[in-house]
Amino acid sequence: MTAVRTHGPRESGRAHATAETSSGVRQLRLGTRRRDSPRKSRQGAAPMQQSNKHPAPKTQKLSVVPNPDASPGIRGLVVTNESGQVVAALGDGTDSRIQAVVTDPQWLEVALVKRIVPILLVDRTLVGYVAKISGGHLVLLSEGPTETALRFFLNVDFAYDIIDHVLTDPYDAMVVIDAKEKLAFISPVHEKFFGLQAGEGIGKDVRTVIENTHLTHVLKTGVAEVGQLHRMKGLDRIVSRHPIRHRGNIVGAVGRIMFKGPQQVEELSRRVNALEQKIAIYKLESSEAQRGERFLDAIIGKSLAIQSLRQQIRKVAPLDVPVLIQGESGTGKELVAAALHMLSPRHGGRLVAVNAAALPATLVESELFGYEAGSFTGADRKGRPGKFELADKGTIFLDEIGDMPLDVQSKMLRVLQDRVVERIGGDRAKQVDFRLCSATNSDLESLVEQNKFRLDLFYRISPVRIVLPTLEERIEDLPLLLHHFVKQQAEKYARPVPMVDEDVIEFLMARAWPGNIRQLQHEVERAFVFCESDCLTVEDFHQDSASKTVRQPGGSTAGSSGGAEQGAMKSAIEQLERDLIADAMTRFKGNKKKVAEHLGISRSYLYKKIEA
Repeated sequence: MTAVRTHGPRESGRAHATAETSSGVRQLRLGTRRRDSPRKSRQGAAPMQQSNKHPAPKTQKLSVVPNPDASPGIRGLVVTNESGQVVAALGDGTDSRIQAVVTDPQWLEVALVKRIVPILLVDRTLVGYVAKISGGHLVLLSEGPTETALRFFLNVDFAYDIIDHVLTDPYDAMVVIDAKEKLAFISPVHEKFFGLQAGEGIGKDVRTVIENTHLTHVLKTGVAEVGQLHRMKGLDRIVSRHPIRHRGNIVGAVGRIMFKGPQQVEELSRRVNALEQKIAIYKLESSEAQRGERFLDAIIGKSLAIQSLRQQIRKVAPLDVPVLIQGESGTGKELVAAALHMLSPRHGGRLVAVNAAALPATLVESELFGYEAGSFTGADRKGRPGKFELADKGTIFLDEIGDMPLDVQSKMLRVLQDRVVERIGGDRAKQVDFRLCSATNSDLESLVEQNKFRLDLFYRISPVRIVLPTLEERIEDLPLLLHHFVKQQAEKYARPVPMVDEDVIEFLMARAWPGNIRQLQHEVERAFVFCESDCLTVEDFHQDSASKTVRQPGGSTAGSSGGAEQGAMKSAIEQLERDLIADAMTRFKGNKKKVAEHLGISRSYLYKKIEA
């Protein structure tokens, strides 16, 4: 690193140049003058001590007339001969301190290598461009750079080469305009691109050379534009445009082409488009998955039975295959059907639910297949599409399919086989595309044996079967279900969410639940209505006599509030229960599920007795 600093006459009786190098600091005596001698004019060359060998030529003092059109950064020049003596000077080049610097042989040797060097004076900083010319050397003086640029020139010995590379780089071309929107510089590769000779575009309005240019907009607004697409001569380029400021004023703008040719841009564009498509797909899949997960979350519970059920739904839902949902009344077959639909590719279509058990036998056919206008008395004048037509591109959910009449089963079999429906009173078949989801609380295989359900239809609707657990089989989920229903009722009746007494959970888990989750929901609602405090208690669930029934060993029932048995009878009963449980545990090798089924009690009641 080489930096040059000179000291003015007021600081010392000598003019010095200090060359800072990696080896140390050397002070070079360039000339002397008396402290009491008058100061020379800055327009004249400083006197130099001459050797007898090389007589000093007379320095030409050239007057400088300010030129408003001159480049604002040029401050002067100095020309020296082969002997290092000043033969001509202009502007700041007439300053004796600068002449003392540029005539120093050691400084000149370093400066010729770097070509661009800063000159640090006490009152200002300049940049010198040093070049060898015929018969001597030329030093062109320019305004001092910013602090960042100064560090760059001081620390980088090959700063000139970097600048040359930036200006001529074929992969990162440059265009510069001045404050009048005229081209001040254009890279050689860009001149070739536009079919210009070297320097031919300089001074022309940039809009006449570069189509669709935004450099003029950046010049006016002072706002940079980074990474923009710019179409030139039918090719897309990626460009960045920046305003250039000098002393707070915008003096021009520079545009840089970030890639040489369209191949790189096209490749980048393809990659960006591919990434955007992937992101869009991921967002869509994420949104769909979140939507489907909300329906899965509607199936309340954390038991192993419910976790297994959710896994089955996730696995089956994407497959366009008929599903038969089997389970007792109140186990949540509708929730499973909704989750299957929302997690399937058909989630954008309708989920059409039909309760076959609730339809009169005379209306099942018209509801499923629709009818034409005037096909029967009371028919809609315009006709009406059936449930299968409404479920086109979606899912049809046939609840309680085991209660469907045999003659309707035959017609539905044709729909499932051919995917066509024909309205009542119509003569044209219509193609439909749907997914079938059926549900029943009946044993269809038994109905098939009794000739109450078609065997071929059974096989058609049940390639995949999902069996729902009863509430007693997932009794550990009851606390979650209880709190969910309490919160639901509070929102329904716009009341604060009450607390739930601990005894309530124990009381409900010891109950029998033939109506499953639906029964629990109704009893929670009844208790919520009768609750007169901010806490649900067991007494709130005693408002209905049906809620007093509890499951006892052997399947018998008794009143939960009948009072505690006293004396020997109570002890005998408890001992009998312990003996029965112990025998069953031994018989079934600790399998609590089989023990509970054998004794006719719930697993929660079994756990309670084991822990007692």
